[in-house]
Parts: sequence; structure tokens; C-alpha cells
Amino acid sequence: MNVTFDKTDELNGRITIAVEKADYAENVEKGLKDFRKKANMPGFRPGQVPMGLLKKRFGAEIKAEQVDKLLREKLYAYIRENNLNILGEPLPNEDQQQSIDFETQDDFSFVFDVALAPEIKAKLTKKDKVNFYTIDVDDEMVDKQVQMYASRGGQYVKVDQYEPKDMVKGLLVELDKKGNPVEGGVQVEGAVMLPDYMKNKTEKAKFDGAKVNDVLTFNPSKAYGGSETELASLLHLKKEEVADKKGNFSFQVEEITRYEAAAIDQALFDKVLGEGKVKNEKEFRAAIKDMLAAQLVNESEFKFMQDLRAHLMKRVGKVEFPDAMLKRIMRLNNPDKDEKFVEDNYEKSLEELTWQLIKEQLTEQFEVKLTQEDVQEAAKAVTKMQFAQYGMMDVPDEVLTNYANEMLKNKQQADGLVTRAIENKIAAAAKEAVKLEEKTVSLDEFNKMFEKK
Repeated sequence: MNVTFDKTDELNGRITIAVEKADYAENVEKGLKDFRKKANMPGFRPGQVPMGLLKKRFGAEIKAEQVDKLLREKLYAYIRENNLNILGEPLPNEDQQQSIDFETQDDFSFVFDVALAPEIKAKLTKKDKVNFYTIDVDDEMVDKQVQMYASRGGQYVKVDQYEPKDMVKGLLVELDKKGNPVEGGVQVEGAVMLPDYMKNKTEKAKFDGAKVNDVLTFNPSKAYGGSETELASLLHLKKEEVADKKGNFSFQVEEITRYEAAAIDQALFDKVLGEGKVKNEKEFRAAIKDMLAAQLVNESEFKFMQDLRAHLMKRVGKVEFPDAMLKRIMRLNNPDKDEKFVEDNYEKSLEELTWQLIKEQLTEQFEVKLTQEDVQEAAKAVTKMQFAQYGMMDVPDEVLTNYANEMLKNKQQADGLVTRAIENKIAAAAKEAVKLEEKTVSLDEFNKMFEKK
């Protein structure tokens, strides 16, 4: 077998592989013998079909399989061994590739086109300046987080007098113009309302200070801004049945329910952070501040990678690519899309491809090595953040590991975590390699940086 490479220009190459019968004959014989063991043909016992008959019927097919397998092995081995930095997959040459007939041919020549990656200079030095933003965790942020935990740990309690945000329950009765119950009119037992969400301020105000057993008169249609959907839901009617329900109703308050946040005490401390981790509110707030700072580091790291990308993309500048070959690859990878799809998405794909080449060069510069443990730690970090969003801070490592392992069973998620783990290592090394311009900003200032984008 002979493999040759011709560089047709700076961005394109051609690999030619000559395959002779001696290269694959032994594998074909083995393939036929393996096939014979399971071949089932009329008139012959399983495994006893004559070899000559098998060769006549299936020889070309098995030859094609073995040649293709050998061809792929040698093609990619040659690319690896000769350090050819190619983009996408090699594709059969459309001009020089001759037709193949496995029935009559024993020797073959295969010609592949390859897209070569352009040379770029993306290595980082102390001449490169990149910002790193640390988000200041102020008292207001801590207050909001503490109140959020207290709210999550709260409960509904029954009260005697209505205040905004309370929920009321009672008997709703349709009234006529004189204020008397309509005979055969709408009556809803156990009607539930949140007056604070009423759109009409006048109707909403009628509930202020209401007590259990009070009887109020209000107009539900006005209260909900004429919304037939909300009115139908309140009156337990179909939407088309509420057109004439524009008048007043009486409401006898039977129950007032209020959501009370949990007390900021030891029970809350233990629930959020784990039993006995802190002993008082001062320690609790300090722990919350540390927790928020740790979470916001991820935001800072994300912004750093964005800024690093923008810095290097600008420094590298416009990169020339083998456009014809890459568009051909895009068409083959998207067989259900038309030519407009290629034209609309090609430039954007080059931007991502440039960034990928930059990351490959940084991976080489920093000698980034990725282990399965690195990927699992990335999965555990994501899992920990997800638990934290629900106020679960003291999650055992065993639980995090189990969730992380489940996440890694999903190929798409696993691929994303591999990328994340690599970028984490690049970021850590890049911060040491460049001149880091460290700045402390408020959360609002940090968020506005993304709004400008």
C-alpha cells in the first residue's frame, strides 16, 4: 500500500492511496470464513456452504468491506503520523477519483481532498492585557439572599385581617341592581382570590382591612379589567357564559391566608447550610456572602473567557480558509438544507472555527491534558450550582457524584462538559500568562457589560 500527499496550495491538499490485492487478500479470506460460519442458504446446512459459492455470491461485497476498512485505517493513520492539521473530514476527489468495480478490479487508487488549517499566531505572553472582573458582594445582595431563603422556608398561616398579598376564600354571590342575590344566579362556594393581583385599584381597595366574616360588595368584571378568561375562572363558568356577568357580587370572607417567611434563626441556618455549621445570624450572613462570592466567580470566569476570545480574535485578524472545501463539507453535513443555508451560516461557522483553532494552539502552549476526573469535576460543579439555585447548599459529595455520572451518560451533555473542562484549564493558565487587569465592580455594573453587547 502506497500513500502520498500533495499540497495543492497553502490551504488544500490531496491524499492518494494505492491499494493492491496483497494488502487486503488475507482479510478478505478471513471475512469469507467468518461469513461462512453464519451463512444460511437453501440446500446447505448452516456453516457448510461451499466457499466457492460464497465467493461468487458475496466475494465482491466482502472485498469492498475489507478494502474500505483498510482504507480508513491507513488514511487516518497517515494524517496522525504526518501531523496534518486538517479541517473536517477528508472527501473523495470529484475530478481525479476513478470509478471502482469490486467485481473486476483487484488494485485500486483512492484520491481524497483535505482542507488544511491555516497558520495562526495565538500564543499568549505578558504583552497581552485582558480584564478580569471580580463582582463585589455587598450587603444588599446578602440581604436579598437571606430573605429568599427565609421566604422558601416559610409557610401559609390563617389570619383574621386582610393585608396586601394575602389570599382570601369565601362565598361569592351574584347580585342584582338593587344589591339583592339574583334568584338562580351564580354562587361559588369556596371562591379563592388574590386581591392584590386585581387590575382595578378601586375594586382592589375594597378588600383593604377586611376581616373574617365580613361581607364585601365588588365588581369582579371591573376588578379583572374585563378579562373574560379570569372572570370565567373565578365564577366557574365557561368563557362564553360570562358576557352578561358585568354586575356586582357579594363576597363573604370565610378565610384569610398569609404566607409568612421563616424566622431567621438556627432552624433556617441548619436547613440552608447544614446542621451546626453556623451559630448565629452574623455567621450565617458571612457564610452566605462567601457562597455568593464563590458562585459569582463562575460569572467572572465566563466574562474572562469572552474577553480573552475577543482579544485573540482581534489580534489574529481575518483568517483565510479553504472556502470551497469547507462549503462542500457543510453541504454534506446538512443534506436537508439548501444552498442559502450554507451562504447564510458560512461566515458565522468561520468565526467559531477560528476560535477553535485558537483554543487548540492555547491547549498546546499550556500543555493542557484532560482526564476523566477533570470532566467529572466539571459535571459536579454544574450539579452543585443547580442544587444551589434551589437553596440546597449542603449536598453530600456522594449525591453530587451520582448526579454528575448520570449527566455524563448523555453524549451531548458529556461533550459540552469536556469543552467546559478544557476551557477551565485554558482560562487558569491564561490568567498566569497574560497581564491581568483586575477590576472590582458591582453586580449591576457587571450585568450592564452584557447589555451593551
